[in-house]
Amino acid sequence: MPKKSNQANHITDGDIFDDLGFSHEESVALKIKARILSTVLERIRQQRYTQAQLTAILHDYQPNVSNLLRGKISTMSIEKLLAYAHRLNLDAEITMKVKPRSTRQKKISVA
Repeated sequence: MPKKSNQANHITDGDIFDDLGFSHEESVALKIKARILSTVLERIRQQRYTQAQLTAILHDYQPNVSNLLRGKISTMSIEKLLAYAHRLNLDAEITMKVKPRSTRQKKISVA
């Protein structure tokens, strides 16, 4: 049986979403959604909420709460995720910064 190699089998330009074919704008939105989702799920774990409790707290239907808990961000808008965060007593803060002139990045190997 041949040994598995630890060699990279894909080279990325630094942004996996770009490599998957998403536009820059879609990539940015997905990253924001993922960051909000991660924080919301961490809060839910800390508080040990059940789906039934979350349905009441988030003022939403059970299937939507199930999608949230399973990480299906494609079914949720940034606004909905922010509303969930607010109902879970989380504050949101947005930071904007000027992009560096050179957006060209080194190639990174991903195993």
